[in-house]
Amino acid sequence: MNTQADNSALETIRQRHSVRQFNDEPVSDDVLYRVLDAANRAPSAHNQQSWRFIVIRGDKKSELTSLVSSRSADFHKPVSTILRMAARTMASAPVVVAVMSTGQIIENGDELFRVDSSEALDFFRTLEIQSSAAAVENLLLAATSLGLGSVWLGILLVIKEEILDFLQEAHGEFMAVVPLGYPRKPMEGPRKKTLENVVKEL
Repeated sequence: MNTQADNSALETIRQRHSVRQFNDEPVSDDVLYRVLDAANRAPSAHNQQSWRFIVIRGDKKSELTSLVSSRSADFHKPVSTILRMAARTMASAPVVVAVMSTGQIIENGDELFRVDSSEALDFFRTLEIQSSAAAVENLLLAATSLGLGSVWLGILLVIKEEILDFLQEAHGEFMAVVPLGYPRKPMEGPRKKTLENVVKEL
């Protein structure tokens, strides 16, 4: 039986943690493609693969950073503080990947699952979120396995509509923004709860 010490997948999961400061080393297209390919291989509801990955670099990344930073002034703490931190993180990263939900499951849910969309919108929305979240987790783990740092900037959901407008995307149900780069310095993630606190047996 494999233990975590000799299982590369489990070791990658153990090593993954949020990184918010990056050095100046660029992320090559080859490495970025491998990360995106892993994200694209995530499980999805009815294998619809209802996601899109948008790569943001250079001037567009600077514009996105400025948008987030400027909007931070419109919120009270702690949201304002976390938005400013998100802007600094994106500015530090050589590349940012936005993960969008295409809305395909919501649009075609009644045909795919034989459930009337007027009665099951929440069901379809949840499937969209679950599918996209699985893709993001694959992205984070692939980045870790290749020596990259990453962080899931969930706080940007408070300005979701503006982010979607910036990305020229339809106003879908789910959005994640993930800066990628090589960590500025080694660090460890926070301690996790023990299994005794999160596992229930029936």
